[in-house]
Amino acid sequence: MNIPALQTLPGKIENFIGGNWLAPVKGQYIGNVNPSTGETYSQTPDSTSEDVELAVKAAAAAYPAWSTTPLEERFIILNRIAELIDANLDALAMAETVDNGKPLWLSKKVDIARASSNFRFFATGIMHFAAESHQMEDKAINYTLRQPVGIVGCISPWNLPLYLFTWKIAPALAAGNCVIAKPSEVTPMTGYLLTHICKAAGLPDGVLNIIHGTGPATGSAIVAHPKIKAISFTGSTRAGKDIAAVAAPMFKKISLELGGKNPNIIFADCDWKKMIATTVQSSFSNQGQICLCGSRILIEKSIYEKFKAEFIERVQQITVGDPLDAATKMGAVVSKLHFDKVMGCIELAKQEGGTILLGGHAVQPEGRCANGYFIAPTIIEGLGPDCRTNMEEIFGPVVTLQPFETEAEALALANASEYGLAATIWTQDVSRANRMAMQVESGIIWVNTWLLRDLRTPFGGMKNSGVGREGGWDALRFFTEPKNVCIQL
Repeated sequence: MNIPALQTLPGKIENFIGGNWLAPVKGQYIGNVNPSTGETYSQTPDSTSEDVELAVKAAAAAYPAWSTTPLEERFIILNRIAELIDANLDALAMAETVDNGKPLWLSKKVDIARASSNFRFFATGIMHFAAESHQMEDKAINYTLRQPVGIVGCISPWNLPLYLFTWKIAPALAAGNCVIAKPSEVTPMTGYLLTHICKAAGLPDGVLNIIHGTGPATGSAIVAHPKIKAISFTGSTRAGKDIAAVAAPMFKKISLELGGKNPNIIFADCDWKKMIATTVQSSFSNQGQICLCGSRILIEKSIYEKFKAEFIERVQQITVGDPLDAATKMGAVVSKLHFDKVMGCIELAKQEGGTILLGGHAVQPEGRCANGYFIAPTIIEGLGPDCRTNMEEIFGPVVTLQPFETEAEALALANASEYGLAATIWTQDVSRANRMAMQVESGIIWVNTWLLRDLRTPFGGMKNSGVGREGGWDALRFFTEPKNVCIQL
């Protein structure tokens, strides 16, 4: 079923509140820019606390019926949303590419495909979600009820817009909550288009409300609203600190998936062919704008020069350009603001004494993308673990190379960061792989692979990379409150 509203991108986006599409209360809008061309192509609501208040009222009205809707009925609706995402994949992928700058083939293969998987996974998962019971010999039996939290807030980032938006919304809805959701104001389009899919799928009015606007205005109003009982946020560590400072004193449930500065640890006994191909991918996928990208590449010294030569050769072959061109491997970074930030980080690396082995400059394609925000894939060496380039998240197509001689040195370099989201380990030594996996301070460890995801597993980081876990039962537990019932026999 092709939904007509998805076939043409609107010149003006609206909020979705109580099943209706509404202009922002104060009538203010933000320009929405296509990063591949640098041109404003639509307008996004600049919502305020007044819009959030309307959404909360709509959610409160819908909550009693939705929270008691039988699980099978919730499954049917959420699964229908997944089916409609699949049926409209081409339109959604084009919207994602226009909004975000990533190659169209990537939007189709990863972003939109994963969005439907999120709904399908949690639609099915809630049917099998079980609680515990504990018998006290012949005295009593205890059992746990898992009930929805109520009204929850879901705030997602711009790098994987629909992918991560649905990763939060789907489990919240499956668990019986009503949702106030905010996509990034930088990439709002697929969040808006999702409202038409949910309406067509029969999701009751007020169960999902999508509000557009900035973090300081709209996001802060969601976090601070006393009737919103839980906040699930993905974004920067700085913003996560601000959210925690407001939400924690209000005793809200908080799930924060924050930044990463992930080590890619390469030992000499690795499967070379697989490692080198995957390392190119893990360095520059989505223009390096994935929190899981391996931005610190640590290489055993005996293979350092060999790795450097072949890595440079392969990265030189990456085509940067128009994301609508099937040959393009890297598109535009998401905005002018982010372009300036990444270029500033490259300049900082030079000031810190780093050597630019490849890239380090803007790319200006010909034709319609001449004014877009493109950066060449950049490789830097000669910087130690304590410099800002190796400590701070860049979130762009920039990686550093660092050699190590021993397993202990590799471990020290890997753990030198204040972040602890993900790490990749390349070795054929099973004992070494297990030792490193046990000791690397990251919430996710990949051994001889990267970005291989099982949606049943916990997702999240330690240290400055966040609080809590998403995915599988962890997500459904977050969006429910446990209640123990003790019955004396």
